[in-house]
Amino acid sequence: MFLAFQFQSPGSILFELGPLTIRWYGLLIATTVLVGVMLSQALAERRQVNPELLSDLALWMVLAAIVGARLYYVLFQWSNYAQHPGDIIAIWKGGIAIHGAIIGGTIAALIFARVHKTSFWQLADLVAPSLILGQAIGRWGNFFNSEAFGRPTDLPWKLYIPYESRPWDLKAFEYFHPTFLYESLWNLMVFALLIALFFWGLRHRDRLKVGTLILVYLVAYSGGRVWIEGLRTDSLMLGPLRVAQVISLCAIALGLAGLVWLYGLSRSLPDVRQKKLKNR
Repeated sequence: MFLAFQFQSPGSILFELGPLTIRWYGLLIATTVLVGVMLSQALAERRQVNPELLSDLALWMVLAAIVGARLYYVLFQWSNYAQHPGDIIAIWKGGIAIHGAIIGGTIAALIFARVHKTSFWQLADLVAPSLILGQAIGRWGNFFNSEAFGRPTDLPWKLYIPYESRPWDLKAFEYFHPTFLYESLWNLMVFALLIALFFWGLRHRDRLKVGTLILVYLVAYSGGRVWIEGLRTDSLMLGPLRVAQVISLCAIALGLAGLVWLYGLSRSLPDVRQKKLKNR
């Protein structure tokens, strides 16, 4: 079959030089930050927004996202950390969550917008394409770490997981759904949608309202995450519920409500900046 292909991670370490160890995940995260800042600045120039504002915002968001991603994971895995609280800060051992990173980054952006007296929603629109592109790239870190994979599968496309990385109840299986690939491809499609909307908005400034891109991001990304999360074997759980699916459904509802507010009711989104922002 022309769609037949198998994945197998070469390992999490890119190279070692004495005491220095460079891991694929770290390289990918650094790449997403660099690419994201450059893209956001380029979009800001198109919107006639000071691009330096976006580079300053990136520092706030990256730091807050790391803290948020870790705290979110620890919260829903507290039973594993209650007896060893020192491991809470041991992020190098693994254990971060993208929804925690988004929440942390959002809080930082709200504070940043307030401090700099600028529109949160305009900043969010400029960051949204970079955010989803970064998620598309960052998911490959799961591939190199042999983590965040799906259920066992016999499909022509599949991911080989080493024995030591398999869940205890699935040790007999070798191949699993490459959910990292599903989400990476989905995120690339969402990225293409957001970029298309952005440039459409440049030609129709009176029709694309401030806040649209981040709201579309919430709906589109979360829609894919609900489906993909259902395939995974390592979901954070809240009782019988997969936390990522619950958060994603809430994000979809929030995004749709925001779009109805903007276009159905023709009203501007509440903003942290006191001065009313003209839609453009």
